[in-house]
Amino acid sequence: MSHSAKLSLPIAGGCQCGQLRYELTELPSTLYCCHCTECQGQATSAFGMSLRVPSHAIKLTGEYGSYFRDEGNPNAVEGVFCTQCGSRVTHRGRGDDSGASIKAGSLDDKSWLEPVGHIWTRSAQKWVKLEGLIYEEQPEDNYAALIQAFQSKFIA
Repeated sequence: MSHSAKLSLPIAGGCQCGQLRYELTELPSTLYCCHCTECQGQATSAFGMSLRVPSHAIKLTGEYGSYFRDEGNPNAVEGVFCTQCGSRVTHRGRGDDSGASIKAGSLDDKSWLEPVGHIWTRSAQKWVKLEGLIYEEQPEDNYAALIQAFQSKFIA
């Protein structure tokens, strides 16, 4: 898919071994890079790419487990991973049914990935070139500007 093409369903992906699969039943709202130290650790890279979708729009098939990074915290982030290979495919805030993040590297078709912005850039690696919308921390507008930029580029 070229960068000028519009997204359409189905959008699918899965873990590295293929045992855990997912399909999105709705189009994503945005795609951004997160440079927080947690995403750096999860991705074992300089940043993680997050494709935001409504939680109810992710249909998982196969065996999976979940992990809460801070079990006692009511705002803990839940990561869903394959029980065979350990690949994380999604995460969301505990009880947050409004949105989840697909780990974009788990998509079957990664050819169209072009993030519209970057969050938590205060912990970004110095060599990373930042383009698009830039946030030193979590966006205060609940991703509104990132959603608008993505929608105009890939959906509308």
